[in-house]
Amino acid sequence: MSGAVDGSLRQDVSYLGSLLGRVLRESGGDELYRAVEDVRAAVIAAYEGADGASLDDAQRLVDALDQGLAEQVARAFTCYFHLSNLAEEHHRVRVLRRRGSEASGAGDSVSATLRQLTEEVGAEEASKRLDALRFHPVLTAHPTEARRRAVASSIRRISDLMTDRDRLENDVAVAEAERRLLEEVDTLWRTSPIRTTRPTPLDEVRTAMSIFDQTLFEIVPQVYRLLDDRLLGEAAGREPAVAPAFMRLGTWIGGDRDGNPHVTAEVTRAAADIAAEHVLLGLHRATTRIGGTLTLDEAETPASDDLVALAEAQRRMDADVASRIGVRSPHELHRRVLMFVAARIDATRREGAALAYGHPDELLADLRVVQRSLRAAGAHRSANGDLQGLVWQVETFGFHLAELEVRQHSQVHRTALGELRAADPVAGASHEAGAAQATDGAQATDGVVETDAAPPARSEMTDEVLAVFRTIADLQKRYGVRAASRYIVSFTQSSADLANVYELAERAMGDEPAPVLDVIPLFETFADLEASTRILDEALRTEAVQKRLEATGRRLEVMLGYSDSSKDVGPVSATFALYAAQARIADWAAENDIELTLFHGRGGALGRGGGPANEAVLAQPPASVDGRFKITEQGEVIFAQYGNKTIAARHVEQMAAATLLASSPSNEQANATAADRFADVAETMDVASREAFFGLVKADGFASWFAAVTPMEEVGLLALGSRPARRGLSVESLEDLRAIPWVFAWTQARINLAGWYGLGSALEAVGDLDRLREAYATWPLFSAMIKNVEMSLAKTDEHIAREYLALADRDDLAGRVLDEMARTRSWVLAVSGHDEVLDGRPVLSRAVRLRSPYVDALSLLQLRALRAIRRAGGGDPADADHRLLLLSVNGIAAGLQNTG
Repeated sequence: MSGAVDGSLRQDVSYLGSLLGRVLRESGGDELYRAVEDVRAAVIAAYEGADGASLDDAQRLVDALDQGLAEQVARAFTCYFHLSNLAEEHHRVRVLRRRGSEASGAGDSVSATLRQLTEEVGAEEASKRLDALRFHPVLTAHPTEARRRAVASSIRRISDLMTDRDRLENDVAVAEAERRLLEEVDTLWRTSPIRTTRPTPLDEVRTAMSIFDQTLFEIVPQVYRLLDDRLLGEAAGREPAVAPAFMRLGTWIGGDRDGNPHVTAEVTRAAADIAAEHVLLGLHRATTRIGGTLTLDEAETPASDDLVALAEAQRRMDADVASRIGVRSPHELHRRVLMFVAARIDATRREGAALAYGHPDELLADLRVVQRSLRAAGAHRSANGDLQGLVWQVETFGFHLAELEVRQHSQVHRTALGELRAADPVAGASHEAGAAQATDGAQATDGVVETDAAPPARSEMTDEVLAVFRTIADLQKRYGVRAASRYIVSFTQSSADLANVYELAERAMGDEPAPVLDVIPLFETFADLEASTRILDEALRTEAVQKRLEATGRRLEVMLGYSDSSKDVGPVSATFALYAAQARIADWAAENDIELTLFHGRGGALGRGGGPANEAVLAQPPASVDGRFKITEQGEVIFAQYGNKTIAARHVEQMAAATLLASSPSNEQANATAADRFADVAETMDVASREAFFGLVKADGFASWFAAVTPMEEVGLLALGSRPARRGLSVESLEDLRAIPWVFAWTQARINLAGWYGLGSALEAVGDLDRLREAYATWPLFSAMIKNVEMSLAKTDEHIAREYLALADRDDLAGRVLDEMARTRSWVLAVSGHDEVLDGRPVLSRAVRLRSPYVDALSLLQLRALRAIRRAGGGDPADADHRLLLLSVNGIAAGLQNTG
């Protein structure tokens, strides 16, 4: 079957490519079509080394194109990649649907994992672990999605038409489908791929809402249902559901203000209101639909006493609404009650309406009354069918849809408190004394601000900081505490950084109660990861943290940043540092009787913790997962994982299964044993990789060289997101640069340095190939690292990389990069036993090889533009060369399917 399936994919790519060819001819005539075909033939010949063809030949062809034609060629290849990506997604869905129930019983399904867990720990313990299971993806608006929303919408319409086309058999219908496809491909071609203005934070919120509306609201109960069917077998539908609502959705979109001045308290409030509007509309539609189907006559399906009482309570709330509903279904009390519930959900959406629910638990209580009545009357399938799906949706999404998390930099809090304490020295001294006592003198200056000078005027920034806490309090009153209680402190460097948040919340609210807050430390840099348990120990001694632990049953969340640690010490050392920090924090939590949730701030690219997330879960240290996995989903990853219902359901299923399996005795033992056995290997690799990485990034002039040999500065011109790409006005050092453009720029240059640099030196320092192969076979962390680097190297091209590295006159630094690239490739292949990278993943390998020449075409166009820009000393950001460069950036991002 696999050959036939691959054939279907090739046919789809070929078919969509032919449609694009027709559109190009119709739009630009033979000249455009020939230019695209000539460039395509040249890069393929250079890639394959056919008849002595070289990259220089292809570059000369690209350089000879006039400016307008060059831009059209760039857009043509970008469109081709969008269509190819669409075909691959369509193919993946086709494969998953062909597997059908077979996929649900696969080894990485929740039901299969539960069977394995039952064998290891017994049925009772396995059931407890399932009930406690939590998979918690958090959507972020970090600017890594290079496509415009209009482009993404066009692609989705083409995808829907391809799905429809698969079902057609009538020649007339097939012809009509092709006409519509040509129309949509033409629209895609004519839609500018470059945003002219940056999206606002609320634009980003609305983009995320499209994912909820199109997929998440429907697929989450479907995943639960799939598990329930597996667990109950033939009793599914007759018996009450046993699958728990194990997913919770979070979001930073509209709440993440670290480095983003456009996210204000008003934006946060609006973001929460928009999300609530979407989920309440979804719940209202679902309840109305299900209520409309409950046409069960009371004679056959009598109502329980509780249902009768609920109906009477509803009549007392609003007799007119109850009467109107009763006219349509006089003898169908289950239906009447549920339709009244729908009316109350609609009222909840309209703030202040008399029928509004005060809390999602009130809605759940009503739904369960209806369920129990149906079961008592013998209507088990009505009770356990769509109505149970609605219960799962309310349990998962509440009235808020996604738990809105606020993030702010610790320095902002220090500055704000400095102003407030200076204006109120007595209160300031009291809080400072408490902070100093908590830290026992360790880094107390992080929380204490000198107040000898005259009190400064309170800044707008401080007013905004205080307004955020008032907004959180309002959102909790409106939608419940779950809607917005998590507050993440970036660059947490002492326990005072956490205590500061609680103090600010109290000051913001005055005489009113402070909002309920779970203040979460974010450890990002290598130094902060090393200091994490000391800081947590200090935090335990603060009154605010003690009170919150008491209220939550000693639950605590800690966030780990993958991006800055990788930029800080290199990808290899960061991997080991993150593993060690997780192990230490997990041990610390056990010693202090704390239920720990580690929150993984991973990106989509390999330099930011990317790679197959379910494999990463299984490589975590013992006791660090414990049935709970929280992770950021960023940029293009959101659309890749959740843009299609079938793929989204599969992703959620895999992640939940991995979260459950990670804490199995066998998996924890494998990780613990391997970590002990290969501790010396890790230490040697850590030292050698860091030395190699520092030798590059700490070299004199590295930052300016990096900006010259990559399109780093120019990428900042792309209106990718509302958040600025850098922390300051210039990039004189890596500290000035955010991790996302650091990774993005290296990816665009086809070097991918952020994903692999230092690994070759690390493996060479160990030197013992047999030992390394043993580690690859038995050490999950090491194996995942090698596999991820293989993927990164597969998208790296030495020939193209040399052209980028030649943009600056630093042969020493270029030589370091190329030498380490060759060293890493050689050692990775030796360790994995592969002849070529990705030999172990033939489908992915074939896809990368097929794409690479086409990406080369865009890289050559980008090099043409970069050389012109460098010759002009930067030039005008609005000129034709910059426009060509930005077009190529979009195309390369689409071709490599990795940006930040």
